[in-house]
Amino acid sequence: MSVASRDSRNGDAPSDDDIAARAPGSFFGRRKGHKLRIHQTELIEHLLPRLALDIAGPCPSDLASLFDPRADEVRLEIGFGGGEHLIAEARAFPKVGFIGCEPYVNGMAKILAQIETQDIGNIRLFAGDATELLASIPRHSLVRIDLIHPDPWPKRRHWKRRFVQDATVAAMARALKPDGEFRFVSDIADYCAWTLKHLLRSADFAWTAERAADWRRPWTDYTMTRYGRKAEREGRQAAYLRFRRNG
Repeated sequence: MSVASRDSRNGDAPSDDDIAARAPGSFFGRRKGHKLRIHQTELIEHLLPRLALDIAGPCPSDLASLFDPRADEVRLEIGFGGGEHLIAEARAFPKVGFIGCEPYVNGMAKILAQIETQDIGNIRLFAGDATELLASIPRHSLVRIDLIHPDPWPKRRHWKRRFVQDATVAAMARALKPDGEFRFVSDIADYCAWTLKHLLRSADFAWTAERAADWRRPWTDYTMTRYGRKAEREGRQAAYLRFRRNG
């Protein structure tokens, strides 16, 4: 199942018949919104191929080697939306390699413009299904996975479209190094409870919280996204959940 962040909201949802007809891992929602500007189109055509991960062929045994210079470690952000958080992380940790996964073309165009303008060299991109990417990369190759304000699919009949499922929890456990982290942010209480339920019943993960402040406040140096700022203005409290991959 792919995921789009709420900073780059999907269009009309497909019918339940569409869901049944699709294999697990299908992307739900539009891949493109408003028409791209000329320069955005040029970035998609010329810059994206230089930064894109191709999972059609054999994946390198060491993801850190995808970066020049070689990265000290590699992190993944799933559904980066407008790219605010991913760009800030890449600038703050220049020796870390970041992979951003976003199937929404307009979100990809936005982050490409920021990469070009700020001359950022430690980001690679995947314009497709996050579960396909997780399945293709080497075991224990990531130190962190971030999922920031994903679409909550609030209707019960649509819960199967949420990114956090038992299968994706297992896929993340496979990809993360021992003591690696999965970090989740949402202002939707039901999706936070859903995520806690799925992660706590997994033997592969442990919730790191020891006190209420550990999930009520962002972690140190967290970059608030556009959607996160909007949620705060509207009085919605987000939860900041961190789970450690057991050794």
